[in-house]
Amino acid sequence: KPVENRSSIYYNKYYSGSPQDGYVWIALHHTKMMTVAVFFMPATRAACQAGTFGGVTFPVFLTGPGRPWKTLLIKTAPLSFFYSNENTLPRPSWLQPDGVALIIPWKGRGVKRNLRLDDADLKTEMKTSDFYYDLPQELIAQTPMEPRDASRLLVMDRKTGELSHRHFYDVVDYLEPGDCLVLNDSRVLPARLFGVKEDTGAHVEFLLLTHREGDDWEALAGPGRRAKPGARFTFGEGELRAEVLDVLEGGNRLLRFSYEGNFYEILDRIGTMPLPHYITEELKDQERYQNVYSRERGSAAAPTAGLHFTPELLERIRAKGVRIAFVTLHVGLGTFRPVKVENIAEHRMHSEHYALTEENAVLINAAKKEGKRVIAVGTTSCRTLETIGTREGCIRECSGWTDIFIYPGYTFKVLDGLVTNFHLPESTLIMLVSAFAGYENTMNAYKVAVQERYRFFSFGDAMLLL
Repeated sequence: KPVENRSSIYYNKYYSGSPQDGYVWIALHHTKMMTVAVFFMPATRAACQAGTFGGVTFPVFLTGPGRPWKTLLIKTAPLSFFYSNENTLPRPSWLQPDGVALIIPWKGRGVKRNLRLDDADLKTEMKTSDFYYDLPQELIAQTPMEPRDASRLLVMDRKTGELSHRHFYDVVDYLEPGDCLVLNDSRVLPARLFGVKEDTGAHVEFLLLTHREGDDWEALAGPGRRAKPGARFTFGEGELRAEVLDVLEGGNRLLRFSYEGNFYEILDRIGTMPLPHYITEELKDQERYQNVYSRERGSAAAPTAGLHFTPELLERIRAKGVRIAFVTLHVGLGTFRPVKVENIAEHRMHSEHYALTEENAVLINAAKKEGKRVIAVGTTSCRTLETIGTREGCIRECSGWTDIFIYPGYTFKVLDGLVTNFHLPESTLIMLVSAFAGYENTMNAYKVAVQERYRFFSFGDAMLLL
């Protein structure tokens, strides 16, 4: 039976009872033709674990390769609306408190990458302006701290909101044997290129965002009017050439490069670091915008929470018995895109590529199994872990694209702690921190940080949220 005249969306009442615990289960069934998502509210968790509803049995715990069903447990209060792969649906009139199931087929194999299954999709009345704070210009750090771990560290107890003032080299005091520290090992490309248009000699700046395939890259262009499809540009006195293939949604350009030799070696010679707009001083050592453990090339901006670590500090952490695991998320356009909508729930993130290896998944799962903490270094590591925890229902080897947007109302599946820098007002990053630490705690911490003259943004000081 169609819902609201949308022929691709159907529903069926599989269960009737009194739901408890405020949980909603989602089962994903993959066939050759489509993915079917089943949303249902169990009477009790025991019934849910048994997987039997009104005579219909769902193998709700079968996950992994070769097993067609995946399940996710999502805590919702209240269950107000669902997402299809294209549309936001209001609460249907037939959605009764005694529990229902939704069956929603999506065309194509697997879950679409823009399918939002995280419970950040709860309705919120929070506005972008709720995340504004006054920041004196002189508190925006223009140069990195020397040595790296001499930065200040504001430590927060999330339960009480209590704050402590330390230095970053003290972070080891807050870690316990068996904990797992998760770092993003993505390496920043010298992705800012200054090109000359072949037919007019006009100058255009490009910022490489995402490697598509072969020699094709998605990029920002400015001024865009000079970079129309078919336009050709040269870089580095002809060492590198590019043609604009297309103008993508949102105005980004699709470029195809031509060159002789190794593309990344050429980029190292002629490209420059894509420092944020608020850093106006020249960076003398480009490695200071890289993490000491970075190795997987592909980011358009640094995962800056990791800039505070030194090799010596990492060794002290390992010596204490703390596990160190790595994820990879290549930072792209989402870092540069401001929130332009009034209601934060309407904002959409740009997709970024992530990956987790089996070796690192084992380390994270071992900490969880032992009841130890998983502490993400940076919002990128956080978003990667929460994407995997949400989509896979567990931490396992995987890769894909994520546009997860975490803001107050989200229930964390994996994270127990977070290391992060101080972020721009009204940014998606301060919204993520507010989701993890609590809105009031976060805004109070930022107020205190301004009063105590902490340094802000990419080259600034850090927070530890436990």
